[in-house]
Amino acid sequence: MLRRVGEPGLREEVVGLLQRLIRIDTTNPPGNETAAAQLLREYLESNGVECELYARVPERANLVARLRGSGDGPTLVLLSHTDVVLATEPNWEAPPFGGELRSGEVWGRGALDMKGQVAASAVAIASLAREGFRPRGDLLFVATADEEQDDGYGLRWLVETHPDAVRCDLAINEGQGDRVELGGRPFYLCSTAEKMTAPFRLRVHGRSGHASMPSIADNALVNAARLVERVAAYRPEPESPPEVDAFFRAVTGEAPDAADALARARELDPLAVLLVEPLLAPTFSPTIISASEKRNVIPALCDVEVDCRLPPGRTPADVEEAIRAALGNDVSYDLEWIEARGGTRSSFESPLWEAVESFVAEIEPAARAVPVCSPGFTDSHWLREAYGATAYGFFPARAMPAEVAASLIHSANERVPVEDLELGLAFLRHAAREVCG
Repeated sequence: MLRRVGEPGLREEVVGLLQRLIRIDTTNPPGNETAAAQLLREYLESNGVECELYARVPERANLVARLRGSGDGPTLVLLSHTDVVLATEPNWEAPPFGGELRSGEVWGRGALDMKGQVAASAVAIASLAREGFRPRGDLLFVATADEEQDDGYGLRWLVETHPDAVRCDLAINEGQGDRVELGGRPFYLCSTAEKMTAPFRLRVHGRSGHASMPSIADNALVNAARLVERVAAYRPEPESPPEVDAFFRAVTGEAPDAADALARARELDPLAVLLVEPLLAPTFSPTIISASEKRNVIPALCDVEVDCRLPPGRTPADVEEAIRAALGNDVSYDLEWIEARGGTRSSFESPLWEAVESFVAEIEPAARAVPVCSPGFTDSHWLREAYGATAYGFFPARAMPAEVAASLIHSANERVPVEDLELGLAFLRHAAREVCG
């Protein structure tokens, strides 16, 4: 049984604010998030919420809004970002920055990622302020710039240069919340961990020569092709992280061994395979290759970039030896790690998890909340690393099927059902009261 949730009047309020946010073009690059931050500040201050803008450069502001607590409870952050990715105009059935309301859905770039949650978070803290809610610990709403590119204007910069502004114990961010059915039972997914992005570059060596006489050269591009095939074929030994164990216990009642986890997911549901498979080991995807700049010159060097994702707690040093073994020693190459970000987890035994569970039980008694690890990463890792915060990705949605929403994020015709906006808003208000009340 699905139960209707929401407060009278807030539905129109969150829809209207989302429409105004979508109509501000915050495509990153260049971002221009200050316009969205100012809109949110005006809205929140008119509802009695204390606000402050923090900006590395004037046009890329971050907003921190705060309901001050009595000091004897945890600080909870409702975290979001106001920048969006590029929208290609010809592919859209509605103007991507129009914010149109069509058949109960708000259309536009950022409706799902993630101005819908921005609007719901703002309305949550504003409505609680109007009602006289006074938390034990501070309740914060943080709308950051630059999440999509992470060039140092958003949460990373805030944590480094204004650490007290966003210091927290608990955080609710984007990343999950979808209602799915597995084995004929309903579940709401909550992201409690994220893999590390750790891309590396292979610089493959050869010997240059004229392309009309290939036998006199050693083509680095051809050599690189052999390594690309080996990287793509490499399958590390499976591991079973705590999120996968918890997922199976919630869905099936028992956790299989790591070697059997993928087969058990296949027996359960194709969706379970999509959720489990990327989490059982590091993943390696060659994505970029560059060699000669002239068609008639055989390249002496070829660069291959590999998108590598590591389970939480693992580092590049942990996997480099295995990667080199998979590549073999018959091709000359250098391996360079480009960066290493994310790879953090939060316990799913916390007051915030209890709030997630109690909300799911309220809206759909037959359903359960289930923790998952995201194969990608969000800004949550900055809060986990800086403050040891418990951070979850959870904005519940049930009107739009999960596979449809996934196909619309960063794509044309992005839109969010008003019913899901209302549901997410209700959860944020519930979590604030449960955790900080």
